[in-house]
Amino acid sequence: MTVTVERARSRTEVLAAAAALAPQISDRALEGEQGGRVPPDLLAAISDAGLLDLLLPESLGGLEMDPVTVLDTIREISRADGSAGFAALSLNATFFVAWLEPEVARTILAARPRAVATVFAPLGKAEPRPDGGLLVNGRWPFNTGARNASWFANGVMVQDGGKPAIVAPGRPDWRLVFVPASDVDVLDTWHVAGLKGTGSNDVSVSDLVVPPEYTANPIFERARHEGAIFNWSFFALMGVLFAGFPLGIARRALDEFRELAPNKSRGSRPLAEEQSVQIAYARAEAGLRSAEAYARDVLGTAWERTLAGDETTMADRASVRLATGQAIRTGVDVVNTVFQLAGGSALFDRSPIQRCWRDINAGSHHGYFSEYHETRVGRSLFGLPVPDPWMM
Repeated sequence: MTVTVERARSRTEVLAAAAALAPQISDRALEGEQGGRVPPDLLAAISDAGLLDLLLPESLGGLEMDPVTVLDTIREISRADGSAGFAALSLNATFFVAWLEPEVARTILAARPRAVATVFAPLGKAEPRPDGGLLVNGRWPFNTGARNASWFANGVMVQDGGKPAIVAPGRPDWRLVFVPASDVDVLDTWHVAGLKGTGSNDVSVSDLVVPPEYTANPIFERARHEGAIFNWSFFALMGVLFAGFPLGIARRALDEFRELAPNKSRGSRPLAEEQSVQIAYARAEAGLRSAEAYARDVLGTAWERTLAGDETTMADRASVRLATGQAIRTGVDVVNTVFQLAGGSALFDRSPIQRCWRDINAGSHHGYFSEYHETRVGRSLFGLPVPDPWMM
């Protein structure tokens, strides 16, 4: 039976809730892999504790946490289980309702669990109707949390005569459409090596009419709420959610190996007494601590500037991208090192190290971590114009 915790309100309570749920998240990781989703009662406990409302406005019943608290929370869940952590960061798309009229947002938030899955890439097509609604058709791959979500917020391109409609100041009309899970077909496509428990299946809708009030554009438009966090760009907010994932998995791998090494040998001495293992472990520890400190510094510095009333700069947004990129690269390196050092015992399904290895390498393939986006950071650091700066 899942042990529930009280709904959090403050940073201290949020972190305490994540820590209280972590043991059962860890214990049920294999169950999540076998079922292809976070166990529903466990996901409900995570949601009820407020851990899917981290960036949701307080005025809508959310926690509206600061970026470092979000990082720490996702890190703790990911340390317990990478799939649960990745699902949690993705289902925190609940905060996208901040771009809707409050009464519409509350309709969506009334569903349980309070979990919104999203693919914000505009892979669907939406034909305008005379009543202002949109006739939506589309299929979206990698829809993380698809089997746990109550609502979906997926990207569409509004059409005009078979081509993308253009809106001021000359950009395509790219929107998210909010659709209840009952109107979405979840396809059985998630047969993968890592992050098995995220349920990142393809989903589709066919000839679905979406009322105009259930559409929004959080990428180009400001939220309807005045919280300081909503002064950050859309992709910087994505970085806030993503940063803790690799840090948590890598921490779990190092902790597991620290317990394993004194009791496992590949010769006459335990691994913990081998000089080469000691050096590799120490360097991995230093790398992870450095990546985490850098991420905290970047997010904390930008947040202090925001609280002071200053706009986040391109340099701030580039730093968020740089820090999240460093977190995933370091995380992959750390886990790969530990997996190699652990030897054959790490190959078994029962080994958390093996699951860390699969999950972090799977997560590293997410588009947010791609070199396509990393080049923007390099251009910014060189003082060159950044193409599509809204993606920073």
